[in-house]
Amino acid sequence: MEASCLDDLLPTDHRARVVWSVVERLDLSCFLHEIAARGSDPGRAATDPKILASLWVYATMDNIGSARRLAKLCGEHAAYRWLCGGVSVNHHTLSDFRVADEKRLDDLLTQVITMLVAQDLVKIDRISQDGLRVRAAAGQSSYRRRASLQRLKRQVAAEVARLKRQREDPDDDRSAAQRAAQERSARERESRIDRALALLPELEEIKNHQTGKPSKSREARVSTTDPEARRMKRGDGSIGPAYNLQFGADVQSRAIVGVAVSTEGDDRPQSEAMRKQITARTGQEVRKHLYDGGYVKKELIEAASAEAKPVTIYAPLPAGKDGRPCRESRRDTPGVQAWRQRMSNEQGQTIYRQRASTSETINADLATHRGLKSLNVWGPSKALCVAVWAALAYNLLHFGTALIQS
Repeated sequence: MEASCLDDLLPTDHRARVVWSVVERLDLSCFLHEIAARGSDPGRAATDPKILASLWVYATMDNIGSARRLAKLCGEHAAYRWLCGGVSVNHHTLSDFRVADEKRLDDLLTQVITMLVAQDLVKIDRISQDGLRVRAAAGQSSYRRRASLQRLKRQVAAEVARLKRQREDPDDDRSAAQRAAQERSARERESRIDRALALLPELEEIKNHQTGKPSKSREARVSTTDPEARRMKRGDGSIGPAYNLQFGADVQSRAIVGVAVSTEGDDRPQSEAMRKQITARTGQEVRKHLYDGGYVKKELIEAASAEAKPVTIYAPLPAGKDGRPCRESRRDTPGVQAWRQRMSNEQGQTIYRQRASTSETINADLATHRGLKSLNVWGPSKALCVAVWAALAYNLLHFGTALIQS
């Protein structure tokens, strides 16, 4: 037996203390609504959301995305024990909190960004954007065509019915927990297959439009594990189930100021949506927008230049037939002409090069150190939650000390 003071185990400048100090300044009242007392009815016993938020931010800093591993660390590691006050936390509670509501987590990110803007640590005038295609929690073999999905649905429905009948069997030696777990697993699998079948008509229409006519070899397929996940080319060059996570960053400070999730590999529709999100989040207008060639669409560049408060786009010029950047075209609109001229001079190229030092380094950090190499959750809403935790961890890791000292 060793007698010690938990508070003495961490240095005064330990980053766990920084995380707790920042989270203490955030308004977490939206998390308290479900557990608050109402009239004469008592509230539901629950772990303080500040503890759960601090644990997940700190765990994401350490590249930990498993609730079971985090729960174990809460009983073994000094920093995690300090954050939860030496009291163990159930892994189910941690798992549920991590992906419970993307809107509430997004509000936490907005509060952190607002604090950074208020302290003049972050500017929104010039942003950089890039996508990070993260491996989804679905295998290649989970993709099935309509006939296979319908056959699988019948099999799972029969399994659900069998488990219900077995519940009434007096010779059933399973425990109540085992019965509940098996039935819940079967129902969740049935629900995912139903979602896959519901998404199939839309994908079939897209396939038929692309190929011109229906073909058995080109039939649309949907994953039975994660129906919303789409096959796309990932950062390592492989093609498989993934989500397209979008991050917008302030070029000057390199803080993440915008997060979004797309189920499509096409980046082009994401630029305008990111500017709107950042403006709504900060109340400030984006003046310059830097992105790579995957976002380039002349109609969107023209629309950005024609806005009430024009946005200047910095993006590489597409290659012409000779393989060189196309610097002019007879069909160009004024906004596109200005973009081509801008990217043809050294000043425009210098500004555009800031994108690589901003977005590329952020994406590398998130993928390598913040758990965004692959996902262990299903669905775009939960994928967005994981992305927001990564953005919170990144911002607090780089600006937490400045926030608590201001």
